Order: sequence, then C-alpha cells, then structure tokens
Amino acid sequence: MQQVQKGFTLIELMIVVAIIGILAAVAVPAYQTYTMKARFSEVVSAAAPLKLASELCFQELGSLANCTHGNNGVPAAIPATGNVGGGVISNTGILTTRITMTAAAVNGFAGTETYILTGTAAAAGSPIQWSKTATAGTCVGLGYC
Repeated sequence: MQQVQKGFTLIELMIVVAIIGILAAVAVPAYQTYTMKARFSEVVSAAAPLKLASELCFQELGSLANCTHGNNGVPAAIPATGNVGGGVISNTGILTTRITMTAAAVNGFAGTETYILTGTAAAAGSPIQWSKTATAGTCVGLGYC
C-alpha cells in the first residue's frame, strides 16, 4: 500500500514565501508613490479657485496687474488646510501671473514641495495659457504632480 501525501513540503512553502516577498518588494514602493500623488492632488485642486479668478479678472480688466488677492473678484490667499500648506498669487506683469501652492509638512511631505502655475496671455482679451513649473526637489522632481 502506498501512502497519500498530505500537506505541503518545506520547499513548496519556501517558494510561496519567496514569491510573496518579491511581490511585496515591488508593490510597497508603487503604493507609496500612489498615495503621495493622491495626497498632492489636494494641493493641485486647491489652485483651481485662484486660477479661475485670475482668468475672469483678466477678461474683465484686460490686465493682470490688479488681479491680486482680495481685489477684482480674486479670493484671499489659500490658507493652510489638510495637505495644503497655502497658496498665493504673485503678478509678475500686465500679461503674466504666477500661482504658487505648497504642500503642508504632513502626511509624508517635507513642506518644501511646490506646485507653480505660470499664466501668460498674448494680449488683452486673449486667453491665459497656463504652464506648470517647479524647481528640483519639488513635486515635479519627485513625480507627484
């Protein structure tokens, strides 16, 4: 009579543990990047009211010079809440403006990650073209935005 094997051998268990280890080594860093991107999306979406207000102000006035916080329908600076460290508009000319949003020093952010939108119009009455910029070590450099 032959005995029927019951259970798993040690080598089968070791192979399963090795496969789980390999999967975890790949999945954990990918998940951490995903969660940081999700947290930073709050910073990106917080810039939307400032962006919209700048566009409306420019269409009404034909200039970005007076499209500052609390003037001509532009809201006050974005306060620090949640993952957002704050946001401000800085006008750099009649046809150029900059919105700078920072991440709060919470939830894995060092507090130095920034999201910078630079808006430029060709002339009065033309639409504002937005571009995303940042310096090394910010959200673009880290791949969060």
